[in-house]
Amino acid sequence: MNNPQPLYQVNEYTPDPRVTFDPAVGGTYVRYAHRLAARGYVQSTLGGMVIRVPHADFPDGLAYAKPAGVSLEEMEIGDLVITDIPFGRVLHGEQATSVGHQMNREILRLRPDVNCVIHLHHDETIALLAAGCEEIRSFSLTFSYLMQKPLAYLPAHLNVEEDVGPIKTFIHGTNCIVMKRHGITVLGRNVSECYHRVNVYHAECRRQIMVEALCAAKGTQPEYLKKEEMEWMFGQGDGVVYPKLIRK
Repeated sequence: MNNPQPLYQVNEYTPDPRVTFDPAVGGTYVRYAHRLAARGYVQSTLGGMVIRVPHADFPDGLAYAKPAGVSLEEMEIGDLVITDIPFGRVLHGEQATSVGHQMNREILRLRPDVNCVIHLHHDETIALLAAGCEEIRSFSLTFSYLMQKPLAYLPAHLNVEEDVGPIKTFIHGTNCIVMKRHGITVLGRNVSECYHRVNVYHAECRRQIMVEALCAAKGTQPEYLKKEEMEWMFGQGDGVVYPKLIRK
């Protein structure tokens, strides 16, 4: 039996009077886009970010995203577009979204706990995996507490930006997708958490480069955190990173 045709096409222009642009969300988007660029994570117009906001008439919420052809470094509030999440139709704005937005929308659709996705063509990730490293290793206590789930690795031939089908097979078990020869896609419950997960991941990559270079020079072996240690820390993350105020 043939699958039913979707009600709308990706990037179909369907402005909706029920959708009002929120300047506060737009300001947050641009502020964090520029922070990512200031840290050197942005190359050309590649990579992107999406912020989900709730809406009474859209069960999955709305997605604020950058259009194709505009860099996160160049983003201004007037560049933003708003799409729905199931179909990717443009509800506000005048430009089409990039192919990467289709991956981001599918992640938001499958993970209702996630409200921000950041995708970057991260130099250190591409370099480490191209140099023969099989995985990103952990050396610090901060990484696992903040990431809270193990990394998911995709082979170079699998491009989930173009074919989102495989995402459902692994997305519930991770908050960071490592894409060989491509980069990373990081998930967060809000923009701040997603941004800090990007930063702690980047720091761990830099540590790996430094530790392995130093060990090669000294003839010693790196001291990696064990997987069982990391698994324990994944489960303790909220209590360590976001402790609650105790009222009596």
